[in-house]
Amino acid sequence: MWIFSKEAYLSVVEDKTNPDMLLVRARVKGDIEKHFPDSITTETPDADYLYRASIPRQEVATAIARIATGIDYSNFKNSVKDHRRAKFYAEVWAAMYKMQDELEGVTNPLFRPLKGKSRLFKGE
Repeated sequence: MWIFSKEAYLSVVEDKTNPDMLLVRARVKGDIEKHFPDSITTETPDADYLYRASIPRQEVATAIARIATGIDYSNFKNSVKDHRRAKFYAEVWAAMYKMQDELEGVTNPLFRPLKGKSRLFKGE
């Protein structure tokens, strides 16, 4: 599962060594700790994700619920204050929009990429 929050991008998968744990992975140092401050994060330079932590399933579930109940925005893209991160999130948004267009054949008439701007919709 991929989780994009305002302040972190995480990948969560099963921990193959312990069924009671989940492996929370991140590409940016500190992202895991933003949602799991007590975790023990290890650097894994030979793996696809540079950082990872094995965390109890229930703790991950609680953190996901906390992220969801803490939503305080009506537009996720505009809620990301770190503009370096927002740029990458916008690329993910565009890739998923393309998936919608190609798999569903539905093009949103409001969508209009604005050159040189971070806004992706008219009126935002």
